[in-house]
Amino acid sequence: MPVYAYKGVSGSGKSIKGSVSADSLRAARAKMRVDGVYLTNIREVDASVEVKASESAPSRWTFKLPTRIPSTERAVTTRQLATLISAGIPVVESLSALVEQIDHGALKAVFAQVRDRVNEGASLADAMAATDNFDTLYVSMIRAGEASGALDTVLERIADYLEDQVRLNSKVTSILVYPAVMLAFVGVVIAVLVTVVLPQITGLLLSLDQELPFYTRFVISGSEIIRSYWWLIGLGFVGLIAAYRAFVRTEAGRTAVDRFVLKLPVVGRVVRIIAIARFSRTLSSLLAGGVNIVQSMTIARHVTSNAVLAEAVDEARTAILEGGSLARPLRASGHFPPMVTTMIEVGERAGDLEAMLTKVAETYDGQVETTVTRLTALLEPLLILVMVGIVMFIIMATLMPLLSITNSLH
Repeated sequence: MPVYAYKGVSGSGKSIKGSVSADSLRAARAKMRVDGVYLTNIREVDASVEVKASESAPSRWTFKLPTRIPSTERAVTTRQLATLISAGIPVVESLSALVEQIDHGALKAVFAQVRDRVNEGASLADAMAATDNFDTLYVSMIRAGEASGALDTVLERIADYLEDQVRLNSKVTSILVYPAVMLAFVGVVIAVLVTVVLPQITGLLLSLDQELPFYTRFVISGSEIIRSYWWLIGLGFVGLIAAYRAFVRTEAGRTAVDRFVLKLPVVGRVVRIIAIARFSRTLSSLLAGGVNIVQSMTIARHVTSNAVLAEAVDEARTAILEGGSLARPLRASGHFPPMVTTMIEVGERAGDLEAMLTKVAETYDGQVETTVTRLTALLEPLLILVMVGIVMFIIMATLMPLLSITNSLH
């Protein structure tokens, strides 16, 4: 396809230049007009020369895309696109306006690619799928919205779904931040004690030629082992992580780990609640967006992030293909609480399954928040006690012999 270099003025009066691919000069002019660019000069250039020039001398317009786009940015942009389309603005013009106001560089480039493909005649769903930046759920709902003529409504539902997921992920993250900070602090304190403080006190204790308590000998031996073989301990830790990652990549390993996590006293309940909330929210959004239930189940199984629950969803999908209900196999699996399966069963009988799934998701979102609050309140004093206990044990193991020797001298 020919490449045309152009110079022009944007709708805001800013001078711009660049290149565009089009079938003909007329098509290039039309594309620039749709993008809101008033051309002052346009000419055909050699595409190979253009590519070499861009590789050898990167322009200020080029940048390296980050590997991940924040979910918050996706939700805000989807909401803005829904607002533009619901106002009756054509899709290409809506995408052009959206590209102009997006601040995130990577997301701006992604939607610019989508706009160009739609302008060339592709559907919005196909254009998004071609960028590899939109998941199957997003693309499937967009395709269903285009087929039903309710694209603006579907975009609103996608935005609602993304915002709900952002809130849920924030709640989950709040569980992990405080323990991670406390454990890191404990690690720093122990490292300082072992590498700086203990070596000086150890020399003094050994020079006194006195019988040391067993806990003091334990601390001194542990300190010497850590200082002498820290590299071997580090390699062993890295090896354990690598072995664990290799194990969970296998189907049997992932299933075994996920089943073990679900059986943990407190963590297992939190994981189950989060998985059910995500599954219910995703399935509800897909069904409300016009996606058929079999395809919706195929997509929703992945958001559970748990192989055991995903197997239960697969069995339910198979039952639906055979003409059965959704609630019965979920209840038979034993992994979905009775309240969930009962509400799903009522929704199936009433013909309003997506509404019942939304209520399940809202209920379990509230339980996630309550459980997270309780778990955080429990972890705070527990971690403080653990940290204080470790530090006090090390200090007492080194100070008690010194106090004993001082008392004997008196």
